[in-house]
Amino acid sequence: MNINIGTRGSALALWQARHVASLIEKNHPEARIELIVIKTQGDKLLDSPLALIGGKGLFTKEIEEALLDRRVDLAVHSMKDLPTLLPDGLKLAALLEREDPRDVFVSRDGRNLEELGPGSVIGTSSLRRKAFLLNRYPELEVTSIRGNVDTRLRKIETEGMAGIMLAAAGVKRMGFADRVTTYMDPEVMIPAIGQGALGIEIRAGDPTIETVAAELNHEETAICVGIERSFLATMGGGCQVPMSAYAIVRGDEVRLTAAIFHPDGNPMIRDTLTGSKRDERTGVRLAEVLMNRGGAAIVKSVLGQDWLRDPEQ
Repeated sequence: MNINIGTRGSALALWQARHVASLIEKNHPEARIELIVIKTQGDKLLDSPLALIGGKGLFTKEIEEALLDRRVDLAVHSMKDLPTLLPDGLKLAALLEREDPRDVFVSRDGRNLEELGPGSVIGTSSLRRKAFLLNRYPELEVTSIRGNVDTRLRKIETEGMAGIMLAAAGVKRMGFADRVTTYMDPEVMIPAIGQGALGIEIRAGDPTIETVAAELNHEETAICVGIERSFLATMGGGCQVPMSAYAIVRGDEVRLTAAIFHPDGNPMIRDTLTGSKRDERTGVRLAEVLMNRGGAAIVKSVLGQDWLRDPEQ
């Protein structure tokens, strides 16, 4: 059995693809697996903040085209990069067990966020993290940074920043956990939808690859990320409106906490809802709660138009 895995070329993306390949090889030692590196639009535009260039499939479109063209058999994605609407002919076949979903702060001198003085500069690639920081620490200055995990870590020194915010999962996977100053409480700084989870996307109607992928599926992660993505699909709003959602399973129930921010940090609206873990509409209902509490007004103020139901607009 030959399997071509489509992946971005960053160090983290390659780690993720190799991780999936190793899991497949454990189940199918006879498989011959090759990684096919594909450059996406997000990899080419490294000088602009993601919020300015973001759109449908910024880190996935070219890989999905390779799937549809049969140049690759499956693709490995960070779930926070995967749009909620997949192209016709493709499907999400599995979610691997989630890595740490939290955000982390890496400080230049060991001080945590509460200890930094006014005007201290914090770097992040995420509009959501920027909005959280502006909401909770308005005295800080937040700047946009791009690049691999190691590149962003180097920028702490080269660009004179007090520290940076990034995802715990990437930091751990790249072996930089010892650099973390603070792990942010996910109940306070709610993670991005799907943060820490890896998804496997395949062509529909390919039973062999579907079976291979399904063997790697982690049910609890699939439940939680599915509910988070149902929240995102209902909220819409495009990439210019920061929002977050984080689900955890407790027995037969799922507890979902979510928020929507103005990019300037205020207003911020958040709430929590508990529902059956078998009911993906928990995400839909919480999105409707936030919409009615002022989320629609935030989207309208940012985009200058009425509430968007299409998350890819």
